[in-house]
Amino acid sequence: MPVISRFLGITVVMYYRDHAPPHFHATYGKFEVTVEIETGAVAGRFPRRPLALLLEWWEYSRDDLRGNWDRARLGLPLLPIAPWE
Repeated sequence: MPVISRFLGITVVMYYRDHAPPHFHATYGKFEVTVEIETGAVAGRFPRRPLALLLEWWEYSRDDLRGNWDRARLGLPLLPIAPWE
């Protein structure tokens, strides 16, 4: 489970052998969501404020997330992405 970012109690990970469409996973305490990189579609449950912060980070980090998805498909190490502050 490669962690690519951590901020404000949110942990963002991406798996090497995950299924399409391109997405990432995020946890906040006992809550977990997946977010599609292209659309921002969310599956799962998160409290409202942490979800809003996660989606702000997603908008800012979309290019880096696409790059990490491509790297994961090639089996390359994933690069850390700056946290949202």
